[in-house]
Amino acid sequence: MKKLSPEEFKEIYSKVPRLCVDLIIKSKEGILLTKRSIPPYLGKWHLPGGTVLFGEIVQESIQRISGRELGIGLDVKKFLGFMEFDDWKRGGQHAISLVFLCGLKPGKIFLNDEASELILTKNEINNIIPTHLEFLKKHNIL
Repeated sequence: MKKLSPEEFKEIYSKVPRLCVDLIIKSKEGILLTKRSIPPYLGKWHLPGGTVLFGEIVQESIQRISGRELGIGLDVKKFLGFMEFDDWKRGGQHAISLVFLCGLKPGKIFLNDEASELILTKNEINNIIPTHLEFLKKHNIL
């Protein structure tokens, strides 16, 4: 699967919605959130996630993204629904994200350069991406 160049990415996703996956990783300590160190949403807490690549099945996307962002595999428990990001209304992209409840496989978490910190929480926190917070509240996760 070929990753798009920044130019291709911008050209394509300025015309069509982007399909993503977001991962609610839950343990007895709470759900895992990371703080973004890249745009969009720089400095905000968020659920790990990313774009589904052309030719990639969703399960492959989940494992690729968790491996890239966290350095660890996941056990997918359940599909919870979808989130729709309407950033296009403010000059950004239109993204639709499939949301999965997951558990961590054994191992140590290593953040890549897309996140500066991680937390495990059972409580609502400040400075989280609003669409993520709405979804978590709607599904009684936070």
